[in-house]
Amino acid sequence: MKNDQSKLVNTHLNSKVTENFTRVNYSSLIPPFLVLLLFYIYFIFSKGSGSYVDEYISLQKDLFLTINAYLSKFPGLQFNLTQLGDVLIFFPLLTVFMVYSPKLWEGLITSAILSLIVSAGLKKLFHVPRPAAIFDNDTFTIIGRTLTGNTSLPSGHSIATFVVITTLLFAFMPARNRQKIIWIILMLATGLFIAFSRVGVGAHYPFDVLIGSTIGYIVAVLGIRINAKLNWLTWMRNKKYHPVFVVLFAAWIFAIVQKIVADNLLIFYFSLIALVISLYLILKSYVQKKN
Repeated sequence: MKNDQSKLVNTHLNSKVTENFTRVNYSSLIPPFLVLLLFYIYFIFSKGSGSYVDEYISLQKDLFLTINAYLSKFPGLQFNLTQLGDVLIFFPLLTVFMVYSPKLWEGLITSAILSLIVSAGLKKLFHVPRPAAIFDNDTFTIIGRTLTGNTSLPSGHSIATFVVITTLLFAFMPARNRQKIIWIILMLATGLFIAFSRVGVGAHYPFDVLIGSTIGYIVAVLGIRINAKLNWLTWMRNKKYHPVFVVLFAAWIFAIVQKIVADNLLIFYFSLIALVISLYLILKSYVQKKN
């Protein structure tokens, strides 16, 4: 009886996420594209006689220094938050949905693959140097590794963060309009709170983060739509493939333990605990299937 109730809850949650994803349409892309257009217009009208890279950096130098000075007052918080831009750390917090709502993961994986392509391509296209490669490192705070490559625009961590945030945003979108507004504001604010840690640790300019977050939203919407059309990951719902996830989670746990040994950050323990719980649930589900 208990197992039947559990299956009913799992089926209901996955059906709810599936239903919400079907409501995601391309009109959801209008606001983020307008944001990108505003950035473009602002840059064009503010651009001086220098190169676009020099102008891009100079336009936000003071803003970068101000935000970095404020956020870096909380170094531990910023260093932990910025780890969430790494899918190795953020995705484990959602692994429980592989059991309860595989549809969420189908959209998430599709979006993640798309985001890797977009992020790598745009970084190479724009070729903007990081703050540490341009500014005197004594004038701002760097937390963690000093990054000096020409990979500042857009922020990959912000893209990854908003891929997750946007997927969750649509997966659990409330039905009532008032609740929708609250949910949207809460999720977007959470995403920006995480994303701006990239400025706090001295790794990115503010526009890198805002543009990266906007792109992450766009990529997530496209990922949800593409997955709905192709349904190429439906095999994840089949319990006979659970041993694959068991091996994957075990390797994932080992990788996070290695990170804990290296940096011993609190956020790593949350990811580790989430993975262990998800591993247990998948093993339990697989054993029940076999019996």
